[in-house]
Amino acid sequence: MTVEAIKDAIAELEQADRHALAFWLNSLDNDAWDEQMIRDFSPGGQGMHLFDQVQQQIAGGQSIPLHLSQKPE
Repeated sequence: MTVEAIKDAIAELEQADRHALAFWLNSLDNDAWDEQMIRDFSPGGQGMHLFDQVQQQIAGGQSIPLHLSQKPE
């Protein structure tokens, strides 16, 4: 089945079915994002150097608590 055929089939769905499909597709993307974040921030992952930098900044007193960094209204 081609993407165009899938698009045509989706266009013919009832609104509730399109919403259910959109929710499902969004869930797939969210799950993939979560899995990528887990891989990136697990030992040996691409993002671990960032995590290590933040840990060093915290240990060195180079950070402030989030609630202190927000501007007052």
